[in-house]
Amino acid sequence: MVADYKRRYEEVMAVIEDRASVSGRDISEISLMVVTKNHSLDEITEMSRQTGLTLLGENRVQEAEPKILSWKDSITPEWHLVGHLQRNKARKALEIFSMIQSLDSKRLADTLQRICHEKEISTEVLIEINTSGEESKHGVAPEETAVLVKHVLSECPDLELKGMMTVGPLKADEKGVRKSFASLRELRDRISSEQKISLPVLSMGMTGDFGWAIEEGSTLVRIGTGLLGERQY
Repeated sequence: MVADYKRRYEEVMAVIEDRASVSGRDISEISLMVVTKNHSLDEITEMSRQTGLTLLGENRVQEAEPKILSWKDSITPEWHLVGHLQRNKARKALEIFSMIQSLDSKRLADTLQRICHEKEISTEVLIEINTSGEESKHGVAPEETAVLVKHVLSECPDLELKGMMTVGPLKADEKGVRKSFASLRELRDRISSEQKISLPVLSMGMTGDFGWAIEEGSTLVRIGTGLLGERQY
């Protein structure tokens, strides 16, 4: 039995439209990414055919590579890495992803820059911020973000910094989750002003909290189970 991805897509879009309206935003400001972690290539392809969605995110390089290289559908997706990137997998990540959403250290930035320079390419990146302060999460601390931004701008000319990403707290009420998202928006706004740069992308919000994220300024929501169903581990 083929899953009804179109229905799920329409339900997600209804929430996006409603939350955008409530916060006085245009829906065109918000991109919808499908997170494909632990879903098969057949599932992902069928979802894309039913919905027309082509912005896809993966958490791990080793899981993404066979999916990306085996893709045969006429629809050509855009793949982003949304999970933690180990430096020893940076070269492969640059080969298969068009954006790295999880840049979280100077060392990783320097590794990506070195490889980009060698290959004469550039890549788009987001800086991942640990806005919740949870030890289990990756991401640079908010108070250290400005230093990393300055490093990327001054030392990494082949990294195109587009904005910031965060994962909301897993064990928090609505107020706590909103605070995490609002703090990312405020941090982005402050650094944009200080550095006189545009950082248009705020990647925040997943299946359980993307409505709140939109109200707090998200421009890119990352939906996995809400579109593809429960993951098969």
